[in-house]
Amino acid sequence: MRHSELHRSSRIGWLRAAVLGANDGIVSTASLIVGVASAASTRQEVLVAGVAGLVAGALSMAAGEYVSVSSQADTERADLDRERRELATQPTAEEDELTAIYVRRGLELDLARQVTRQLMVKDALGTHARDELGLTEEQAARPLQAAFASAATFTVGAAVPILAIIVVPPSVLLVSVISLVCLIALGAIAARTGGASPIVGAVRVGFWGALAMALTAGVGHMFGAAVG
Repeated sequence: MRHSELHRSSRIGWLRAAVLGANDGIVSTASLIVGVASAASTRQEVLVAGVAGLVAGALSMAAGEYVSVSSQADTERADLDRERRELATQPTAEEDELTAIYVRRGLELDLARQVTRQLMVKDALGTHARDELGLTEEQAARPLQAAFASAATFTVGAAVPILAIIVVPPSVLLVSVISLVCLIALGAIAARTGGASPIVGAVRVGFWGALAMALTAGVGHMFGAAVG
């Protein structure tokens, strides 16, 4: 009977970018809308601010994720190139290095040496990448995937408070409540998808979202009163 397991580590790349994008989309756009609405602005002004925040935020998230993850990918490639050169010029030293790693993990020296040689015959670079550098195909940096996931989920998240002010009057309280409910649901779902506690994830995201909206509401009210 074949034994199959579901490992969540393969989701790390896109899940991190997706959660970050959706969370930032809701928090930043809702906070912007709440701040502008607190300054006694009209519905049109609040809506323009929200849409502008969505477009700018989505592009910023995509660019930021692409640059960040591309830097990670560059580092991974540089490490692999260096490892490839060392395998070609210092095969014995690389074999000793990998053997020492397996000994530290609990294998006896002779067995560690045997395992090292068998694995290096099959895929020397892949073995060293995995066991020496900690690089695997499942967790490899994918810049385009991260950029798209962040931009798409930011847009979806930012659409929540914008739709709220389209459907109802630009009420600070109502937009805040709707955004917080969505944030809490997002935190719970993301934590559940990653195998963590949904309650912890919901509380964590909800707290920071509420704090951000409260601060921007205060700023908007203060400046609105000053201008008025």
